[in-house]
Order: sequence, then structure tokens, then C-alpha cells
Amino acid sequence: MTTFDENLYLDTELARHLYNQYAKNLPIIDYHCHVQAKEIFENKEFEDIGQMWLAGDHYKWRAMRTFGIEETYITGSASFEEKFYKFAEIVPYLIGNPLYIWCALELKRYFGIEEMLCAENAERIFAQTKALIKSNHITPQWCMEKSNVELVCTTEDPIDDLCFHKKLAGKTKTRILTAFRPDQAMFCERSAFASYVKKLEEASGVSIASFEDLVNALENRLLFFKSMGTTVSDDGIPYFSYVEVPEEKLEEIFAKALGNEELSSLEIDAYRTAFLYEMGKLYHTHGFVMQLHVGTYLDANTSKVAAIGQSTGFDCTDDRSSVHSIGLLLDRLTKAHALPKTILYPLDLAKIETFAVLAAGFCDSDVKAKVQLGAPWWFNDQVYGMERQFESVSNLYPLSLGVGMLTDSRSFLSYPRHELYRRLLCRYLARLVERGEYFGGEEYLKEIIERLCITNVKEYFGF
Repeated sequence: MTTFDENLYLDTELARHLYNQYAKNLPIIDYHCHVQAKEIFENKEFEDIGQMWLAGDHYKWRAMRTFGIEETYITGSASFEEKFYKFAEIVPYLIGNPLYIWCALELKRYFGIEEMLCAENAERIFAQTKALIKSNHITPQWCMEKSNVELVCTTEDPIDDLCFHKKLAGKTKTRILTAFRPDQAMFCERSAFASYVKKLEEASGVSIASFEDLVNALENRLLFFKSMGTTVSDDGIPYFSYVEVPEEKLEEIFAKALGNEELSSLEIDAYRTAFLYEMGKLYHTHGFVMQLHVGTYLDANTSKVAAIGQSTGFDCTDDRSSVHSIGLLLDRLTKAHALPKTILYPLDLAKIETFAVLAAGFCDSDVKAKVQLGAPWWFNDQVYGMERQFESVSNLYPLSLGVGMLTDSRSFLSYPRHELYRRLLCRYLARLVERGEYFGGEEYLKEIIERLCITNVKEYFGF
């Protein structure tokens, strides 16, 4: 049986030199993830690798379902040890899937295991990793320190009191910040919208009887997040079609939503347009970066979601959200002199290039890379997605201006995704040099690598 190769993806001498000399040891800034501040604060020692891998990883859950594994071994009542053994059975057959490489990197980096996980060695590896968890006291903070993580941005709702962020301030080697994610105030069509607005009233101290009141309440919470050091916002947009309506019509829509009345598609689009426009203005006023995650088809398998819950592996990629609609939003903000620094994350791989062109069209002298394409996200954070971004998008938007990689993960073992990105980046740069397409000298290559791994993100977000 072969073992993990430290030259993974580094297929030339130059690629290996660039990675080992300039990228490998740089600290990590993970500016978008879904780990919980409460878990970081409590810093409990993990029970076993089954818990670490399978407690909340919908990537693994989706893969297990494709192999026909019973749900009891995925999100059900089976023990994490039993779930681990079931997952181990499919690992050898995940050839070409990012899970295979992620698992290999995580076993190597955190446990020193170089062999492929499979049914035959699963029991031994489970026992070996459990012993290491106990002897090394492996906790969330241990994982971040082991991976040289300098800063993490979790993701919280505006009504969150950030109590654990307050408790963590200055107490950990890794700096823990948050991102402002107001999605629940945008989904006016949901049955829980009215009850959420009540919670926002309580959190902000602002009475909400109109759309204007809602925006004021959100600004109140945005300022609270800013007082905690936050400079990052995050808006998840499953579907967006730009529709402008007069203010009085918007207030009618808002009143219907508060009354749990059914809204038409046009009314939903109009509300979402106004919401994103007003939030964009607030982000610009208060110095936040606006991140727009575009094109998720949420809860596709409704019967499974009803039985198991949301965010359990039944979300998909959607192709309905148009580049044109996002462009109209950016244009309106530009006309109002209120366009914030913006990162676009299209989930539809077929639209990545067109979104890159759109981003370039809204850059100006205010700041370098004012509007830019984000890291390959969610279903795109794999070798093909990253390489496509390097090879294709760089033709349309300067690659060297990007803010690098993120994990978008709920797992404390997911930081090797940054390593994967860095390996592929160094391979790409080396290939350009070896093909004679770049002859700028190693000092420029060093600076580009450092910028993409850490410098740009610090400057752009003001960390």
C-alpha cells in the first residue's frame, strides 16, 4: 500500500521550491467559516475522530448517501465509532473526490498517519487517533494552533449577543472575530420571518413597524458587531432577480410579510432587491466588506429536509441568479456613491468567468480590487475548481489581487484546505514560468504568493 506523498501536486522542482520556500509556513487567515465560538471557548477535548469528522460535515454525509449507506450511520443514532467505520468503507472509492485528499491531509497533519483509510485498517486507525487525541489533549484551539491559524471569522446572525466572542477576546493564540450575516431578515417569504423580526426588535431595542425601521435595527446591530472588531459581512443569496418598486409598495410588501401573508415572486424579488441595496449602503458607511454568496438551491430534497433538517447535505447549485441582476445592484450602489468593497462568490461554476468580468467593471481608484471574485466556494473548493480559477479567471481579473482561500467549514480539522490551495497555486505559477509565460523574477513570485496567502486579506479586510 502506498502512502501520502509530501510532493502532492508539486510535480516540478520549481513548484516544490516555491511552495516550501514561500507558501508552506505562512500563517492562515480563515475569513469565512462556520465553526462555533462556543466550541472554541469551551475548548473541550474531542472524543474521537468519528466525532471530529462526522458530527457536522455535510460533504461526508452526501458522499455516504451516494453509496447507499443507511441514515442511521450518517446523521442517525449510531455511535461516532460506527459512523467512522462506515465512512472508512467508502474512502478507497472516493478516487478523484476532494474528500479523499482532505482526509489524507487531515490524517497526516493532525495524526501523522500516511496510509489510506479503508475498512481493513479502520479499527486500528480509530484506536490510534483516539489515543493521540487523549495524549495530545486535542481540542478546537489545539487544532487552530497546530495549523498556524492567525485569525478566524465565524458567522453570526445580527441578533447574536456575541457573548463567547467577548469571552474569547485576547484569550487565544488565534484571534477570533465574526461576520455579520443578516439572511434571516432577508427571507421575507419564510413563515418564521415575523417571529425573527420580533427577536431583532429585542436585540436592537428598535421598534420595527416598517422596512425603514428594520434597516435601522440592522444598523444598530451592525454597529455592535463593529465594536467587536468585525469588518466582514456575509449575505447568502439563493436566488436573486433585481426588481425596483416605489417606497410605498415596498412598505406594503413588508407589512404582508409581517402578517405572514403569501407573497408573489415579484414581491419577494422587490423586497430582496431593496434589502441588499440598503445593506450595501450600510456596509459602505461603516467600513464593512460585503460578501455575496450567490446561487444556492436550498433544501432541494424537501422530504429529507423535513425528516433530518436543514444544512444536512441537501442543498445544491442553482443556475437562475443572473450576472445582470447582481450588476444592477452594484450599479445602483455605485450611483449612490455607496458601493462597499465587495467579494462575489458564484456557486454556479459556469458563471465564474462572467462574474469575474462583472467585478472588474466596478473597480475604481478608491481601493485596490474593490470588487473581486471570491475563493472557489462550497462545491468548487476542489482541485478542478481552484485550477479553473487560476487558469481561466486570471485571464479576466488579475489573480494576484485575490484574498486567497477559506474553509467555509464546520470542522476544526479543515485547515489543510488552505494547504491544498497553496500547493495548487505554486504549481500553477511554476507552470507559467516553465512555459515562458512569466519571467518577472523570483522576488515577484515570492510577493505574489505571500499576497495571495495572507497579505491581501489583511489589507482588504483591515485585520
